[in-house]
Amino acid sequence: MSHPTPETGYVHGHHDSVLRSHRWRTAENSAAYLLPELRPRLALLDIGCGPGTLTADLAERVAPGPVTAVDHAPGILPAARAEAAARGLTRVRFATADAHALDFADDSFDVVHAHQVLQHLADPVGALAEMRRVCRPGGVVAVRDADYGGMTWFPESRGLSTWRDRYRAVAAASGGEPDAGRRLLSWARAAGFSSISATASVWCFADEGDRAWWSGLWAERTEASTFAELATAGGHASTAELAESAAAWRSWGAAGDGWFLVPHGELLCRP
Repeated sequence: MSHPTPETGYVHGHHDSVLRSHRWRTAENSAAYLLPELRPRLALLDIGCGPGTLTADLAERVAPGPVTAVDHAPGILPAARAEAAARGLTRVRFATADAHALDFADDSFDVVHAHQVLQHLADPVGALAEMRRVCRPGGVVAVRDADYGGMTWFPESRGLSTWRDRYRAVAAASGGEPDAGRRLLSWARAAGFSSISATASVWCFADEGDRAWWSGLWAERTEASTFAELATAGGHASTAELAESAAAWRSWGAAGDGWFLVPHGELLCRP
């Protein structure tokens, strides 16, 4: 069976359940490690911009500096443009791009940022080398990725363990690395960076509202997103088995003492 190419094999796709989580991301909850590096008038490249909420947050912090936001999926760019327009951000331009071969000159940007991107790429080292190439001397490449193997939750749930096993299998079959967070430092060193600051941070979903939101979107994503299509087409799970995983998510979300942690690796790399 042929596998999706690096630029078309995005495991989640852009189902509404996926975009709800993407729109939730802010500079504070998803790029806090980068914020001390930002100041007005810097030129910033955001790779994998999705619907643009995180892009807009970063653009506000470097304004009036120019921001270029790219994604491999042209269909998501109108939503990102609308987000920037709604905030009055006029110095943000959007385009499609292949993270493995960025169509920008050397030394084009002061900041190159990619959130939850490297885990989906067949050649993350090559992508990091491209980010290094387009980053100016004295600038910074900032990357952050989740680590599925490090996710923890309570109460214990065999159903969620089975879900994670299936997700990791689908992601790997699509050419990605679901446990990217722990590998970022190794990838950056292989890409030629020598000055690297490695840290970690988490998302934690523990109060009633957060549990309902997180479990609901993952239950829906498990049954209805591109992940579900890839899981069934690749023989990783039947429709009935995916429904069981979705039920496990809903059961966890209904637990009054439910707790879920998503660890992330993050790097600040200097060319």
